[in-house]
Amino acid sequence: MEKSGARSDLASVAMNASSRLSSDGWYEKLYHMLLGNIPFSLILIDPSLRVVSANRNFIEKSRRTEVNTIGKPIREVFPETIMEFTQLEAKIRNVFSTALALPGAQMTYRAPGVPIRSYFYTVIPIKTGTIVEHAMLVMDDITEKLQLSEKVRMAERHLASVVECAHDLVVSTDPKGYITSWNTAAERISGYHGEVARGRLLADLSETAQRKDMMAIIRQLVDGGVGEFFSEINLVALSGALIPVEWSFSPIRDDSGKVSGIVAVGRDLLERRALEQHLYQSEKLAALGVMASGIAHELRNPLSVSFSAAQFLLEPSDDPAFQQECIGKIIEGIERSSLIIENLLRFARPSSGNQHESLNLVNLVRETLNVLTPQAKLQKIKLVEHYGETFLPVSGNANLLQQVIMNLVLNAFQAISDGGDVSVMTRREDDKALICVRDNGCGISSAHLTRIFDPFFTTRPVGQGTGLGLSICHTLVKQHVGTIVVESSAEGQGTTFVVSLPLETMNT
Repeated sequence: MEKSGARSDLASVAMNASSRLSSDGWYEKLYHMLLGNIPFSLILIDPSLRVVSANRNFIEKSRRTEVNTIGKPIREVFPETIMEFTQLEAKIRNVFSTALALPGAQMTYRAPGVPIRSYFYTVIPIKTGTIVEHAMLVMDDITEKLQLSEKVRMAERHLASVVECAHDLVVSTDPKGYITSWNTAAERISGYHGEVARGRLLADLSETAQRKDMMAIIRQLVDGGVGEFFSEINLVALSGALIPVEWSFSPIRDDSGKVSGIVAVGRDLLERRALEQHLYQSEKLAALGVMASGIAHELRNPLSVSFSAAQFLLEPSDDPAFQQECIGKIIEGIERSSLIIENLLRFARPSSGNQHESLNLVNLVRETLNVLTPQAKLQKIKLVEHYGETFLPVSGNANLLQQVIMNLVLNAFQAISDGGDVSVMTRREDDKALICVRDNGCGISSAHLTRIFDPFFTTRPVGQGTGLGLSICHTLVKQHVGTIVVESSAEGQGTTFVVSLPLETMNT
C-alpha cells in the first residue's frame, strides 16, 4: 500500500510537470531533475507505445543508451521474452483506453552482462483533463528486498529447526503466560502434544505448589523487573508424573522495547539426578573405605571381649556370678557391634531420591558422628561435639545431609596430623540452623579458597583424593536451599566450614 501511494504521488508530479513542459522552461528542468534522481526506473510512453523519455535509473540498470531507447517502440526496449511473459503492450493499451492505473505486478529482468534483477512494476496514466496523453511505466528494483526476505525466511527456518531439534524444552508464552509455542522435546518429555499445550497457562502444567512461583516469575519479567530468571519448577506430565525441570526465563521484546512474550528453556533433570545419585553413592562408599580400618578396630574390641567371655563359659565353673558376668559381656559386645553395623548400614544405603522430610538436625549430626568416632580414635583425633539446642527442625533428605556432615568431618580428619582436634557444633541463628566443622590443621591458602568447591579440585597427591567431596557438599546444601562457606585465616591456622540451612516452621 505504501509503494502504490508513493507511485501515485510521483505520477501526479510527473503529470503536472509534463502538462506544463511547453509553458515554462523552469518546470521542464524540474521535471528532468525529478526523473534523474528518483530511485525508480521511469519510462514515459506515448499512445503509439513509443518511449518518450526514460530516466537515468532505467538507462543505467538496463545497460542501454538514450539514443537506442528514446523514440523506440516499447517492444524493442525490453527483451521479447519479457514482453510475452508480462503482456506489457496489452496492459499499456488498456491503461490508455480505460484511463485506469495498472495494478502492481512483478517481473524478472536481465540486462546484458548484468545478473538477473526482480522488479515490481505498474503503469500509470498521465492525463490532461480526461484525455490520457501518456502512460508512465514505473519499475521498482526489489532484488535486494527479495534476497533479504529469503534470508529472513532461511533464518526463521534455521531457528525453527534448532528449536525443534533441541534436547531441552523450548516454550514461549504471551505476556499473560499462555503457551504460544511448544517444541518437540516438550512434547516428548511432558506427553502433551503441541496442539493440546498451546493456549494453556504454562503455570497450569506445573506442580500445584509451584504454580504461584511460575506466575510470579512471568509477571516479574513482563513488568521489567529482571532481564533473565532461573528457577527449578516441576512439570506435571500427562501421565501425572512430576518431572524436575531447570528453567531459564527471558523476556521477548518488540521494536518499542515492550515485553510481548516470554521464552522459557527447560532442562529435564531426571537423568542428571540419576547420575548425581550414582555419584553421591560412590562417594559414600569411598568414605566408608577411608574409615574401614577404624571401623574394623572398633568392631574388634567388643568381639574380642565376647570371644573371651565365651571361652570362659566353656570351662567348668562353680561360680554363677562369674558366669553371669561373662554372659553380660557377650551380650554387651553383640549390642555394641550391632550398633556399629546399624550406623554403617544407615549411612551406606542409597538415598531415597529427592524426597524431603522433617528432621531434627541435632540427631542427624549425632548419628553421623557415631559412625566417625572409630576413625577419630584410630587417628588419635579429639572429636568434640557442641549442641546449642536439642532440637533444630529442618526439611531435607537425611541421607544427603548425613553425607554432607560425613564429607566435611573426614575432610577435617585428613587436614590434621594425629593428635589434632576437630569440633562439630550445631546452633540456631535467626531463622537458620548452623553446622560448624572446625579443625586445627594445615588450613587453606588464600589462592585456593575461591576454588575449594570446584569439582575435581584437590591439593592432595594423585590417588589420595577425587576432589569431589566438597563439590558434592556444595551441591547438596544448595539443593536444601542452604549455603556453605569456608573460613581459613592463613595456612597452618586451621579451617572452619559453616553450613546454613533454613529452619522448618513447625505447625502448632
